[in-house]
Amino acid sequence: MDRHIYEFLIIHHNNNRSHSFNSTTMASTATPYSTLTLYSLLSQELINPNSLLFKPKPLLFTTHKSFSIHPLILQYRERKNGPVVVAAAMAAEAEVEESVDEEGGEGAVAVAIPQSKPKKGKAALPLKRDRTRSKRFLEIQKLREIKKEYDLKTAIELLKQTASSKFVETAEAHFRLNIDPKYNDQQLRATVNLPKGTGQTVKVAVLTQGEKFDEAKNAGADIVGGEDLIEQIKGGFMEFDKLIATPDMMPKVASLGRILGPRGLMPNPKAGTVTTNIPQAIEEFKKGKVEYRADKTGIVHLPFGKANFSEEDLIINFIAAKSVEANKPSGAKGVYWKSAHVCSSMGPSIRLNVREMLEYKLPNA
Repeated sequence: MDRHIYEFLIIHHNNNRSHSFNSTTMASTATPYSTLTLYSLLSQELINPNSLLFKPKPLLFTTHKSFSIHPLILQYRERKNGPVVVAAAMAAEAEVEESVDEEGGEGAVAVAIPQSKPKKGKAALPLKRDRTRSKRFLEIQKLREIKKEYDLKTAIELLKQTASSKFVETAEAHFRLNIDPKYNDQQLRATVNLPKGTGQTVKVAVLTQGEKFDEAKNAGADIVGGEDLIEQIKGGFMEFDKLIATPDMMPKVASLGRILGPRGLMPNPKAGTVTTNIPQAIEEFKKGKVEYRADKTGIVHLPFGKANFSEEDLIINFIAAKSVEANKPSGAKGVYWKSAHVCSSMGPSIRLNVREMLEYKLPNA
């Protein structure tokens, strides 16, 4: 008869002193096997209970109330004189905790939980995001209330106060709109001319050919080229901030989509970077023309100057940036503006009162 190996797990319970048997079969890869239980072996008189030979190993008893016996491996073999089952108790190293009655009784033990050390420094801050902030940021964010809505003039004043880094920070506006850009009629992409400029030196490259080549150079383009410039860009040349192209160059520029697209430099008619009027496009971007678009969550991120601008100049640029309202997508329904914030590059956000922001006008206007 084929050799069968059976594994039984015996668990001794404290309350009813009952034994539960869970049998599984284990067999060598060389011989087939079938599933039998100890009860079936006894009931079918395949084995004699007196022939069960137990060879126990020392068991671990931690208390008088409960103990655990780990797997008993029973090996079944048929001999001439009859079947014999040899059981070897194998106790694994384990600790069994003494169960304590919930109602309390004699022998109940009270366990003292050690108190943790009080947290100090940033670890003691209630907000998790503040624990990774710098000391400078934690100080300047005390200048404004987190959930308070400020009028535009006060918000610009706070923005200049929070710009305390060693470099000149950029003034940023962030508008959360009630649009879903995954739908074509709710996408937002446009440009805005900032009257007071961006405070940055913009390096413009132009892709053109023929007569437009000299025209672009005379208009003040920093880099002008044709197919040779396309090959340089493919090789990794990216020493420009804006790339303007004429319509006749767009079939050749299409091969640069994977390179320029992720960087936001791909020429596009909506952004004003595909045009036949090269001198006007160069002049606008040099003076402070900014492109913006809504990201996948419907938020527009728009720089509108530098923190060292005067408050009046920043307000003038911000009012121009409200062109987001004029370029409202046709598919936008319901309340268009959800929230608006301004901040410096390394400073905390300052929440604006949307209604007051939309109605704000310059005092001398």
